[in-house]
Amino acid sequence: MIWNSGQLPPEWTLERLLGKHSSQPFNPDVANAFFRAGTIKAWGRGIERIMQECVTAGVPVPELRYERTGLWTVFYFLFEQFLGETTGKTTRKKILALLKIQPSITQRLLAAGLGITANGIKYHIDKMKSEGIIRHVGASIGGHWEVLQ
Repeated sequence: MIWNSGQLPPEWTLERLLGKHSSQPFNPDVANAFFRAGTIKAWGRGIERIMQECVTAGVPVPELRYERTGLWTVFYFLFEQFLGETTGKTTRKKILALLKIQPSITQRLLAAGLGITANGIKYHIDKMKSEGIIRHVGASIGGHWEVLQ
């Protein structure tokens, strides 16, 4: 769940936010900083892009809840679909599936989501890296995984 204390423009509803609309950033200075950093490619498409990325990744689109204190974005990702029988082979398959769905996932989240130790995840990750199955691109914080096979 992500919460933002910002407010929608007074006449806006969640329906309008989810539909086609012109951009009205609550704080244009912050929005401009993100635009200059390359994080924002086009004004007014953030929610649309979030929804599309979820569809592309095969995960449920988030639920948006607008309250007087701010906007909640609730992401539903069921790690349960990756639980069940655990062998070295199934663990690797589960890790690869998660890396494809969420390339920026951390080893700590993989361990928590799959219900195995951080050392267990590290073992499988190191083995798959040495076999050329995956690689990590970028810094350890902020980088992402690529599945090569």
